[in-house]
Order: sequence, then structure tokens, then C-alpha cells
Amino acid sequence: MAGRSLRSRKGEAFSGTGWATQAVRLAACRAARGGPVGALRQRRRRLWVQSGGALVYLFCEMLRTVITRLAAVAAGFLLSACVPILNLAIPRSGYTVKSDIAYGADPRQRLDIYVPEGLTRQAPVILFFYGGSWSSGSKDLYRAFGQAFASQGIVTIVADYRLYPQVKYPAFLQDGAAALRFVHDTVAGSGGDPGRIFLAGHSAGAYIAVMLDADLQYLKEAHADPAWIRGVIGIAGPYDFLPLHDPELIDIFGGADVRATQPIDYIDGKRAPMLLAHGIGDETVGVGNSRRLAKRLNAVGSEYDEIEYPGVGHIGIVLSLAPGFRDRTTLRQDILKFVAAH
Repeated sequence: MAGRSLRSRKGEAFSGTGWATQAVRLAACRAARGGPVGALRQRRRRLWVQSGGALVYLFCEMLRTVITRLAAVAAGFLLSACVPILNLAIPRSGYTVKSDIAYGADPRQRLDIYVPEGLTRQAPVILFFYGGSWSSGSKDLYRAFGQAFASQGIVTIVADYRLYPQVKYPAFLQDGAAALRFVHDTVAGSGGDPGRIFLAGHSAGAYIAVMLDADLQYLKEAHADPAWIRGVIGIAGPYDFLPLHDPELIDIFGGADVRATQPIDYIDGKRAPMLLAHGIGDETVGVGNSRRLAKRLNAVGSEYDEIEYPGVGHIGIVLSLAPGFRDRTTLRQDILKFVAAH
């Protein structure tokens, strides 16, 4: 998927590029020559090789080189081939996966449940929505997220949702609410605690997670109770990003400056506790989105934690949840602490 960019009224960049494209660019990029950054990248490469990722790296590096010389359609095909190879590096032990569980009638309304092994009591639950500018993405690309938290005793659910051009705003929010209702009603059968559900998302998925807790109409329409949300985890999310300039995003949201689409405008009182995580080096969704939302939450006395990670970009922050990259940030530990505290 081609990158898309816009400028908010605060002058911050907000562009959309599919997870597969950006992840391969970052994971397969050549190490910088010289200096401490180059040394760090070389060390990470050696660690990955030692953990059995050498073939993955070489395969994706080869694809990255070819991709730069191909048209977008061919590139998309190769990227779809690369991501399953990347998933081979994710450990399979410590959890089981229930795949393609329907929470609605549409083929896109499916989710995967990562169930920790050896549960002796009901476990907290994370329901995760991925990013992709509301127009691309697949739950199949996020085994790393499932493993990161199922391996720590959390029932972790990664949900697909309908995308543009099949649908426009607010259909993906309606899907998110339907997924929450389904998870609440059924997760006990997978060892999860329906009283400790955390909504989480990255980028466009963080928008969904936060918007469901901000504008409560979608939960009400789905006959879901806001009290079911124990907390919200937004990773590099857009919460205050108007006006739009990209034609596709304008079409998705029904105009260039539709304030009703902005999560920040619905924070008029206390909401579920929020963890807002953002890379300071994010040039896709500016860190000001999290800072302004934190300021609004503070103004209404709602609980939140806002954590910024120096030198980390839009894809680097979520990639830091994957084995081999977890030394890039403390995001995994920060999420685990947030869940444990609530």
C-alpha cells in the first residue's frame, strides 16, 4: 500500500503506510555505517542471527531490494510473502492460538485468540486492533503481539475489521464495538476474565481503541457496557489530526475537517484509564496527538499514563514488541505494568 500523508492543524505529519511495507523496510534495512547507532544495529543483527533469524533477514533483504524496482502491485505481492516468513521467528511455545473466530457475519469480522498455557485462574484480556490507515492490514501479521502478551499470562486477541474501500467511517468503529461485545460474552471459555478487558491498538487501531472509550455511542449501539473496558492502550495513535489533505483519507472520514471524527473532542469526563505510548521520532503520526489527548484527560481528571520513547518511529514502536527488538523500548514492560495495575 502506498504511503499517505497529511498535516494536522498543529503542523504535524500524519501519513499512512501499511504495516507490511513499513515493517519490512525497518526489519530488513541495512545497518548504518559507523558510529554508535551503526554498532547497535550490527549487534541487533548478530543477535537475530544467533536466534535463528538469519534466513528471515536475508530473505526479506532480498525482497526489499527487488521491491524498490517493482510497481506497487508486485511489491504488495512480495510483501505478503515476506511477512509469513517473519512470523517464523516468533516462538510458538507457551500459548495456543484459536484462529479465525467470527464475531460478525462479514468475512473481515474475525479474530484470533492467543491463550496462555497453564492458566489456573481467569486471566486479563487484551483486545488489539492493528493499524494500516483504515484501508489495509491483517490479524495474521501480528503473531508477535499475540506472543508478547500471551507468553506473560494475558489472553491476547487480535481482531480484523472491515476496511476502506469496502466501508468508510464509522464502520470500523462499529466493528470494534461488536468485537468487544463478542469478547466479553465468550472470552471466559478461553480462560479470560470478562471483567478485565483492555482495548489496545497501534496507529489506526489505536484510534479505534481510544474512540470506543471516548465516544460511547458505538458501544451503546452494540449493547456493550463501557464498564467492560478496564483500560485502553494507545500506541502511536491519531487522536487530533485535522484537517486532512490526502484524498483517500478525506473520503474515508467524509470530509477534510469533520470534527465529529476526532477522539479528543469526546473526552468530556472521566474515561477508563489510558496508557498513551508514542515514539518521539514518529514522523507518521506526530507525538503531539498523545500529548494533547493526555492534556485533555488531565483537564477532566481522568487517569492516564503518557510515555514517550526517544529515537523511536511509528513502526519501530510496535516492532519493539517482537523478539529480537524488545531492547528498543520498554513498551512491553510498560503495558504489562499497566495491565497489572488495573
